[in-house]
Amino acid sequence: MISFVGAGPGAPDLLTLRGAQRLRDADIVVWASSLVPAAVLEHCRDDVVLHDSAVMTLEDVISVFAASDDDVDIVRLHSGDPSVYGAIAEQLDWCRANGRAVEVVPGVTSVAAAAAALQRELTVPTVSQSVIFTRLGGRTAASMRPGEGVAAFAPAGVTMAVFLSGARPEELQAELLTGYPPDTPAAVVVRVTWPDESIARTTVGELADVLRATGATRTVLVLVGSALSDDPVAARSHLYSPTHATSFRLPSRAGSTAGRPSRGRDR
Repeated sequence: MISFVGAGPGAPDLLTLRGAQRLRDADIVVWASSLVPAAVLEHCRDDVVLHDSAVMTLEDVISVFAASDDDVDIVRLHSGDPSVYGAIAEQLDWCRANGRAVEVVPGVTSVAAAAAALQRELTVPTVSQSVIFTRLGGRTAASMRPGEGVAAFAPAGVTMAVFLSGARPEELQAELLTGYPPDTPAAVVVRVTWPDESIARTTVGELADVLRATGATRTVLVLVGSALSDDPVAARSHLYSPTHATSFRLPSRAGSTAGRPSRGRDR
């Protein structure tokens, strides 16, 4: 079995129980030392065979898969969650084409970890009910479809998580300013949940200077949006309002409204 496992944001205790079990069972682990702390490998057996994908190409990784029988347990360990900038699609294609048993184990995203570190909800009623995951084009701009990217999404004004863009502070700020006012809250989160985690709260108008001052170019996440504000929320969620009906709760008499109860996830 080849298991694509999300390592989470960095802290070894933020790996899922399933992910930790897959590492304990693994005969071979392919991991990126540049993105996943070595502490995560403490879940592995002492006799595990390790391959560092930081110095490997896709072909090198595939050669590890190909050299092993299907009864060998392989973990391909990806930072965060494999579904977000995990580059697993082409690896899954090879597994399917070669009839290999495969699974994907989700992981805690850096976005979730950063929001927790900031103690902020990213989907605040009347402020933002959407979160955009995106990045600058950079050297791999060919991966971006026309009309996709930071500048394209900025006019929406919702919460945005920008990955893989820490090395271009001025470009990122300029693209954000095409839609967000300069005083929009922002946060630069570097190596979230790692021992040397750093968090800098700022605004879009000052983002380039703050981002440059971190000196970081990798494992950098930038969060932007009014949901990051320190101000009290302007409108409470409908979910726990006594006047709002759900599939499990009727509204109070004082605020009773006609109509069919809505689903419990309504905001």
